[in-house]
Amino acid sequence: MGSSHPHDLPNHLPVPATAAGREGLQALFRAPRRSVVALDFDGTLADIVPDPDQARAHPDAVPALSALAPRVAAVAVVTGRPAGVAVRYGGFAGVPGLEHLVVLGHYGAERWDAVSGIVHTPAEHPGVAAVRAELPGFLDSIGAWRGTWIEEKGRALAVHTRRAEDPAAAFEALREPLSELAQAHGLIVEPGRAVLELRPPGMDKGVALTEYLDETGAGAVLYAGDDLGDLAAYAAVEKRRTDGLPGLLVCSGSAEVPELAARADLVLSGPGEVASFLAALAEELRTRDGDPA
Repeated sequence: MGSSHPHDLPNHLPVPATAAGREGLQALFRAPRRSVVALDFDGTLADIVPDPDQARAHPDAVPALSALAPRVAAVAVVTGRPAGVAVRYGGFAGVPGLEHLVVLGHYGAERWDAVSGIVHTPAEHPGVAAVRAELPGFLDSIGAWRGTWIEEKGRALAVHTRRAEDPAAAFEALREPLSELAQAHGLIVEPGRAVLELRPPGMDKGVALTEYLDETGAGAVLYAGDDLGDLAAYAAVEKRRTDGLPGLLVCSGSAEVPELAARADLVLSGPGEVASFLAALAEELRTRDGDPA
């Protein structure tokens, strides 16, 4: 974080370390009604936990989003999870202030709109069904069953190594075999924090974010993420910045994914600090609007 505050950035907010990031934040304050806030879920709005089924939004996240959303053009959650699962684990449905929230699940292949409460989803890729059948025996045959486990993600499958005796070594040992298995069935492998996800090609967070920015006609964008899957969204924002669209890249935590922190304009310690930052943004916009507390 920077130590000095540019003229039009409030003193109570952390200052992005880059000029491009500071311009992105300034653009959000200049024209909030044309600004899109997009965020990853796991590791950004929800703490990383050993069992992904137990992940829930940080207690401060939804209140911060509900305060911020009415003051910007749009808020979207962009996640590798199924859209409906992210909605449930996030507690996003029926929240005042989030009436227009959009959740782009499976890297944008699925979409949930709060305004309708409906998930729009494509047909399953046939390779996912094939890998679903083969994966347990495959892991057993290469001696990788111990300490690893499979997460069913509907239109994708994920192999977790966080519970292994040496999670990093298990991750590296599985990377090539799983890539070969995925390729044989027309899938790709998306690496993450102690997890390798096998999913269909063609969609990533960069594609999803770019399409959403086009849809909304965004004049500025803030994107926050924590994992390797967010690099594609970072690249999309960086591309838009070269085209003249201001953007702010936020990294939630830095220890496990230094590649993301190195490209971020602003590094926050995790979901709790992300929520605090979003709440501070909402409060600053409220003050600038002249609304009573």
